[in-house]
Formats: sequence, C-alpha cells, structure tokens
Amino acid sequence: MTIQTTYTQARAQLASLLDEVTNNREIVIIQRRGGEDVALIAVDELAGLLETAHLLRSPANAERLLTALSRVRQRSGQVQTIDELRREVRLDPFTQ
Repeated sequence: MTIQTTYTQARAQLASLLDEVTNNREIVIIQRRGGEDVALIAVDELAGLLETAHLLRSPANAERLLTALSRVRQRSGQVQTIDELRREVRLDPFTQ
C-alpha cells in the first residue's frame, strides 16, 4: 500500500515515514504544492528496480529472461548446478 502525504505532514513525521519505508517496504508519495510529487523508496528496492530496468533494456536479454520465467512457471526445463550454468554461459575461465 502506498502512503500519500503532504510536504508539511512529511516534515512533521519524517522519522516515522522513513521507518515505514525501510521496515515495511512502503512507498511514500509526498505531494508538494507548486512542485512535482516525489517518492521515498528503500535504497535496496531502488537498486533492484534499476537492475531490472538495465537487464530488460536489451531486447535479446529481455526475451531470454522472459523465456526463462515462462519455463519456471510451466515447470519445464532442466535443473542445473551453478557450475553447469557457468560453463554454459562461458563464465568458467577453463572452458574457453
């Protein structure tokens, strides 16, 4: 659930709003009179969103990730160890 508040209320309750963001993963929207609204979000949540956007930026990578997600949902595909996956994507320096 997103918390919406005014700038004045946010100033008065800043510590508790920050606790909501970090402890409960809430997003706080601060409405500013005469300015654009802003959002408070936990830094690790932001990092995850930025990483996801980066991974999906490449159409080929996005297709690969969505195909993998589909296989997981359908419970198809093969189980691999980390070492097998590293070799498959050529991350193992000994398989060049």
